[in-house]
Amino acid sequence: MSSFKKSLSQLHLFVFLAGLTGPIGNLIQLNGLHLVMYRMGITSLVTLIMYSFVKHSIRIGNKTKWQIIGVGVLISIHWVLFYTSIKLSNVSIGLVCLSSVALFTLILDPIFSKNKIKGQDLIIALISLIGILFIFQFDIQYRTGIIVGLISSFIAALFTQFNKRLTVNIPPQTIQTFQMLGGFVFLTIVVLITSYYSKVKIPIPTNTDWFWLVILALACTVWSNYLMLSSLKNISPFTMNVTLNLEPVYGILISFLVFQEHKQLGNSFYFGFFLIAISVLIQTYRVVKTPK
Repeated sequence: MSSFKKSLSQLHLFVFLAGLTGPIGNLIQLNGLHLVMYRMGITSLVTLIMYSFVKHSIRIGNKTKWQIIGVGVLISIHWVLFYTSIKLSNVSIGLVCLSSVALFTLILDPIFSKNKIKGQDLIIALISLIGILFIFQFDIQYRTGIIVGLISSFIAALFTQFNKRLTVNIPPQTIQTFQMLGGFVFLTIVVLITSYYSKVKIPIPTNTDWFWLVILALACTVWSNYLMLSSLKNISPFTMNVTLNLEPVYGILISFLVFQEHKQLGNSFYFGFFLIAISVLIQTYRVVKTPK
């Protein structure tokens, strides 16, 4: 298997695991801030243990470490907003908001890479956007959740650009370790401050919550982030974020089975869903035929 095809396979497995994060997060009885703090705490512990047993041939300077940690903070904010979006609406709405990542990437890519926007990229992003608009037609009552989800998507597009640069010379495991640790420390400080001023104790997860948090940390964070960072070595940020539109597909199908959310959805949702899937298939065909 060529390195490009391997990266493409890693990308699609990562997206499937990412699709599980919404339904699993909805099963956890914590708000977005506390949920992500515990998730990143468990992940940090696991990645630090793994990092200590692996020899790394590359040394990184303090400046680079702080850059990686900074991206970790962005990731933590993205996750908090994503789960908040789900709590404010439902899993399907929160996941579909991620479809706007490709559009935000199209806007950010020329700023970071100095490349001009390609006509084909614009068409694909517009197909996704039209799909999102169709889906939003019946979701006016979830406006706050949608807005929070869109902000989360913008941050996702932003940290993907930074990650693309970091993966050029730094091993994925090193990046993941410092990002998860940086995000965890940041959220812990935020939680301690908010708890102190609100006089509300920090919630302790139930046994069921701990079970799902461990699954979320090991499968949907440690493993999936490694796959994501590895795939970025040969996959462009735009291709990644268009393919990431499949995350709602997987997550929503699971939500239909677990939470019966299909009873809340109308024809406009399914048509928009179809357009998003088409945009992913077109971009996947393009990159397989001519890798970017």
